[in-house]
Amino acid sequence: MTGFRELFGREADGRWAAPGRVNLIGEHVDYAQGLCLPFAIAERTVVEVAARDDGRARLHSLAEQDDWSGTLDEVGPRSPDGWAGYAAGVLWALRQAGHEVGGIDLLVTDSVPLGAGLSSSAALECSTALAVDELFGLGLGGTPSGRRALAAACISAENDVVGAATGGMDQATSLLGVAGHALLLDMRDGTDRAVPFAPADDGLAVMVIDTRVRHRLADGQYGVRRSAVEKAAAALGMPSLRAATLAEVTTLDPDLVPRARHIVTEIARVRETVALLDAGRLSEIGPLLDASHASLAHDYEVSCDELDLACSAARRAGALGARMTGGGFGGSAIALVPVDRADAVASTVRAAFAEALYREPDIRGAQPSAGAERVG
Repeated sequence: MTGFRELFGREADGRWAAPGRVNLIGEHVDYAQGLCLPFAIAERTVVEVAARDDGRARLHSLAEQDDWSGTLDEVGPRSPDGWAGYAAGVLWALRQAGHEVGGIDLLVTDSVPLGAGLSSSAALECSTALAVDELFGLGLGGTPSGRRALAAACISAENDVVGAATGGMDQATSLLGVAGHALLLDMRDGTDRAVPFAPADDGLAVMVIDTRVRHRLADGQYGVRRSAVEKAAAALGMPSLRAATLAEVTTLDPDLVPRARHIVTEIARVRETVALLDAGRLSEIGPLLDASHASLAHDYEVSCDELDLACSAARRAGALGARMTGGGFGGSAIALVPVDRADAVASTVRAAFAEALYREPDIRGAQPSAGAERVG
């Protein structure tokens, strides 16, 4: 395996890692100033980085094909393209925010599974941001408020450089995650709260079912959904759909009603889920996960046949609830499963996929884990 020294002719200054995330509930509401309940996972993207003093960046990934090398002045909207835009975009965003950031050599050695709906892009952005913060003495990574500023730079990198319309949930989770907890993110006021979420303590497990159907959030569909939500809010004379009611939603143009209805009902489901977790009633959230998936599949139309099959097969085998997670159009589903049913659920899902002539899904557990950190 090619190492940092072989690529760049010197040793790295350090290694930084940032996790992917699973969103327990609260899907596609982050850009509607809604409430989300994600948690950071054990799978991490690891970058080895060394600072440069000549304003250049050299980026290489062991998981991707295309390297990129150029000056920081070459980085901007849609440049560079591909995976390198996520890393280089962070440098651009921090400079735009007024921070003195120099060039870097960067090697991505490990990655959150790509295209699985577990936010590999945010993990790359956040590991890069934490490295740059430390190497150039920005002083942001050591406090929650500073990490929120780094998250803002990562969001800008994805929105403005890559051109993907992310709402910011993924970046906040990757930088602010707490082991044994989910993170209640209020996307209207920017606050967050760690909510107890330790499934193993209740004899439960979160199973992630990667359908191995790959999606790209920058392909336009994510933006189409976001535009519909913004049009609905404007039609109601609101800054967002956060405060909208179902009665108000029914007054919208018919083509906007289902999109807006998902937002309103999903935010309500997040509140119900948090109330149950705060009360120590984790085993009762299954029906809320099921309702979330139904809304995403029918009102928001971001599911697909493989995701629907993963959820239905998991429920049939004993899962308490299941839903797609992430942007949709492929990627992963999650299922809340009694530990003693985990093997049966996995076997049933694999058999269902084989019968449907789909690729075999990749199934793994997900542990609520800590956020980004230096690891070497």
